[in-house]
Amino acid sequence: MSVFMNYVIPATILLGVLIFVHELGHFIVAKMAGVRVLKFSLGFGPKLIGRKIGDTEYLISMLPLGGYVKPLGESPDEEIAEADKPYSLNSQSVAKRFAILAAGSVFNLLFAFLIFSSIYMVGMPMVTPHIGAVLEDSPALKAGLKAGDMVESVDGSPVELWDELSQLIEKSQGRTLALKVRRGAERMVLSVTPQPAASKNLLGESVQAYKIGISPSGGEEGQIVKRYNPLVALWKGLQDTGKWSKLTLLGMGVLIKSPIERRKDIGGPLLIGKLAGDFAQAGFLSFFVLMAMISVNLGVLNLLPVPILDGGHLFFLLIEAVKGSPVNVKMMEVAQQIGLVLLLSLMAFVFYNDITRMFIK
Repeated sequence: MSVFMNYVIPATILLGVLIFVHELGHFIVAKMAGVRVLKFSLGFGPKLIGRKIGDTEYLISMLPLGGYVKPLGESPDEEIAEADKPYSLNSQSVAKRFAILAAGSVFNLLFAFLIFSSIYMVGMPMVTPHIGAVLEDSPALKAGLKAGDMVESVDGSPVELWDELSQLIEKSQGRTLALKVRRGAERMVLSVTPQPAASKNLLGESVQAYKIGISPSGGEEGQIVKRYNPLVALWKGLQDTGKWSKLTLLGMGVLIKSPIERRKDIGGPLLIGKLAGDFAQAGFLSFFVLMAMISVNLGVLNLLPVPILDGGHLFFLLIEAVKGSPVNVKMMEVAQQIGLVLLLSLMAFVFYNDITRMFIK
C-alpha cells in the first residue's frame, strides 16, 4: 500500500497531467483550425470509460503510457463524405497541419514555463553561500576559510546564492579571488586561488572545473526562500525552460555518441515513477519542478524528426512544402513502421534498464 501511495499515485498524476497537456495542445489548435476531432484519449488500447460530447468522444484507455487525439481525415486513404472534407485534417493547408502537429510539444514547453515562473513567484528554495565543510589540503583551507563562514562577495561582487559563488569561482580560471566572509559578528577578506579539479557536469560527463574545496551547509542558514516579482519570475522561467531544452538535446547527443557507455543513464516509466515518488515526498515544489523538467523533455523529444513521433510528421510536412505535393503514402507508411519498431525496441530497452537498476543489485 505504501508503494502505491508513495510512488504509483504521484507517477500517475505526473504522467497523466503531462499527457493531457500535450494532447490538449493538439486538440485546441485542431479545433481552432476548423478540424473535426473524433477522439481525445488519455492512454492507448481498449476503452475503460468514455463519453461523447458533440463530435468528440473523450476516453480514458487501458494503457496509461501516452494518449492521442484522432482528427477526421488523419489517414490519407480514409474515406470521407464530400460534405465533411472541409473539416478533415488532410484538407487543411500545410501551415495549419504543421501548427496542429507542433501544438502538443509547444503546450508542454509552455506548461513547463508556467510552472517554473509560478515557483519563482511563490518562492524557490535555494542554497546560500554558507560553508558547511572545507576539504583537507584544499585552496579554501589554505586561505583560512572555515565551516560556518558565510561568503558575502567575490572580488566586490555580492553573492546571495551558492550557484552565484560557484559560477564566479569556476569563471576565475585560476585567478586569485578576494572573498568577503562573515564569521559570526566578524567580517574579513580572504584571498583564495581556485585549482582545477575533476568534476561532473549536468550530463554526467567528466570535466575539469576550478574549485576551492568547499561544500554548502545543510542547516537553516544554508537555505533561503527566494521570491521574484512577476516580470523577473517570467524571465527566469523562460531561462529555465530554455536551459532544460538545451540539456535535453545535448543529452540526446551524448547518448547517440556513446550509446553503450551511457546506456544506464536511460530511464523509462519505472524510473519516472520512482522520481515522482521521491520528489513528491520532498514537497509540492520539488514535485512541480520535476513535472516541469519532464514536460520540457517530452516537448523537445516529440519534435525530433523520428517517424511516428510528431517531429517525424512535421518533417514530412516540410518536404511537402518544399516539393509542392504530399510525400508518397507508401513511403510514409514504411517510415512509420520503422519508427514504430525503433520506438518499441527503445521502450523494451528502457524497461530492462529500469528493472535492472531498481531490482538487480
